Amino acid sequence: MKKTLLLLSTLALLSACNKEAQDNKPVPKVPPASVQATLVPETLPTDKWVGQWTGVEGLNLTISKDDTIGRGHYVLTMQYGLDADDSGTFKGVATEDGISFTRPDGPQTLRAGDGEATGLKWLADKKNCLVVNSGEGYCRP
Repeated sequence: MKKTLLLLSTLALLSACNKEAQDNKPVPKVPPASVQATLVPETLPTDKWVGQWTGVEGLNLTISKDDTIGRGHYVLTMQYGLDADDSGTFKGVATEDGISFTRPDGPQTLRAGDGEATGLKWLADKKNCLVVNSGEGYCRP
């Protein structure tokens, strides 16, 4: 009986020590927002898209930064359809998927892709493209 009591006491002490050791683990600190902001890359991947892009049959896209609003904001000037009404200038914002913007045909996202992703045979061999939807893409040489 004494051996059982001694064994149970020893186990209780060991488990208490183990819990105390877990409680003393260092807790990872999250840096304040001001420090986290400096951890984000200075150049966003979408910043590399700034400039002119060419589609087919006169379709085109020009992307410029909108520094008046802030980092990750863009102005997209585009001819996105064959009709004269299918053109305009739209404000865009960088997202995880690309640049999101809204035009008369609804919300859109401009994504990186290649010529095949555009769905257009005239751009199929291109490697550096931006795609809105299959059938609408813009590439650089």
